[in-house]
Amino acid sequence: MTGSFECLTAVVLDWAGTTVDHGSCAPAIVFQEVFRRRGVTVTPAQARGPMGMAKRDHIAAIAAVPDVAAAWVAVYGRPCGPDDIDRMYDEFLPLQKNVLTSHSDVIAGVPEAVADCRHMGLRIGSTTGYTRELMAVVTATAATQGYEPDCVLCSEDAPHGRPAPYLLFEAAKRLGVYPMWTVVAVDDTPVGIRAGRNAGCWTVGVTRTGNGVGLSLRDLDASPAEEIRRLCTAAEESLRAAGTHFVVESVADLVPVLREIESQLRAGKSPVSSTPVRF
Repeated sequence: MTGSFECLTAVVLDWAGTTVDHGSCAPAIVFQEVFRRRGVTVTPAQARGPMGMAKRDHIAAIAAVPDVAAAWVAVYGRPCGPDDIDRMYDEFLPLQKNVLTSHSDVIAGVPEAVADCRHMGLRIGSTTGYTRELMAVVTATAATQGYEPDCVLCSEDAPHGRPAPYLLFEAAKRLGVYPMWTVVAVDDTPVGIRAGRNAGCWTVGVTRTGNGVGLSLRDLDASPAEEIRRLCTAAEESLRAAGTHFVVESVADLVPVLREIESQLRAGKSPVSSTPVRF
């Protein structure tokens, strides 16, 4: 890999579904479980819908889904309130930590793509809706598999989580890069893409490995090709609706997109003026 970027300064990557945990399976499993323990059934789609948010916000968003809210009232005779959300969140954290021990593998091609980015002069940041305690498990596993970003921003590191832009602002601050239009945000969720747009970054949505497809590597390998295409198309449409500039199936495919963004910047285009492109 040769050549350096003159305009781009950094890439900020999401974690689950983007760089680790193929299919973003770990959080979906636990969100369903904390509601199940209260007699309320949450479907995989309902559990995955708010993915990318800080985890307490995510639980509150699931509880607000009309079918889930109605099921809660049917069980308890009242709406799900803030104290209920707090109790589920407190229960979520240890459950999630336990699940993460077996759902933190680095997605194929990520270390190589990150190494290429560094070779071309880019800084590598990361953001997540996980807490710092949870990320201690994830980062330790990722490091043994060759992935160590220059900074890790967690839910405690900003006043509001995605789609607010603050985690990306903090990542840029810690990486020592600016302006934000020289930064690329990479995420597998619509809420993460909206955060990137709100921050003034270029955005790249991830389909095949991410939450929108929602399949572990083993399940993906066992799925018919036509079903995988259907799921990837649906994930792409969701990311497009959120405003992503580019779409890739995996971070392994990221470098050609970064070269295109660099080309657009040299031509005087910005994240605001750029036309979305499919890769």
